[in-house]
Amino acid sequence: MSTISKTFENLKKQGNGALIAYVTAGDPTPEYTPQIAKALIKGGVDILELGLPFSDPIADGPTIQAASTRALDAGTKPKMVLEMAKTITKEHAVPVAVMTYYNPVFKMGLKNFFSLAKQSGVSGVITPDLPIDEATEYRNAAKTTGIDTIFLAAPSTTDERLGRLVAASSGFLYLVSRFGVTGTQAKVADSTISLVKRVLPFTAGRVPLAVGFGVSKPEHVKSILEAGADGVIVGSAFVNIVSANQSNPEKMLSELEATARTLKQATLK
Repeated sequence: MSTISKTFENLKKQGNGALIAYVTAGDPTPEYTPQIAKALIKGGVDILELGLPFSDPIADGPTIQAASTRALDAGTKPKMVLEMAKTITKEHAVPVAVMTYYNPVFKMGLKNFFSLAKQSGVSGVITPDLPIDEATEYRNAAKTTGIDTIFLAAPSTTDERLGRLVAASSGFLYLVSRFGVTGTQAKVADSTISLVKRVLPFTAGRVPLAVGFGVSKPEHVKSILEAGADGVIVGSAFVNIVSANQSNPEKMLSELEATARTLKQATLK
């Protein structure tokens, strides 16, 4: 069983949900990422997603697009992100997943990428723009190294395709809560709750279900977990804190930890 699966299993035994935090690696500069990870983990984050900055992040809204630009301008490279993951996993027991578009993986080579990811302590990889139909070699390379392949399902995903995504996913299934790109929202829409309930019969007993896109407040977390999801993914809310406090690192880290703690409280039974 992978470290991500064990994390979900342990939380489920306690009756709690998982808080998964996304941050863009290298934002605002590479040396800050381990410190940001530490603050989030101190705040109670159960799983950390490190976003590999990319020049054309089609699934991301303005917040994460700007974070990618800052990280790239600061000289962040794919191998540097894996080195950041190594630093984090050596210090903390929290699983780390890398979220990346497929182009950097392809350029590095599947075997090389997954081998380096394994050496860096990475537990899972999320590749939003890789269709499941074209992911056979990718899945095989990940399986060889024992790294989870986390696929995304959307509101438009058909039942037939949903079944295939669940079968191909390990660690958890990433459920995109709404149409569009990443970014904070004022409230959780009724359609999101309905979507969670629609997907649950497919994931139950097979793979944990985590919901992302727009989750930023404790009430969002509670609503989604009460609908039956196993975890929530929070990204833009954390990236906004990084963006707003680039010139005040102490405040940045303090706010990240406090926000994570508040959101984590909402996952507890």
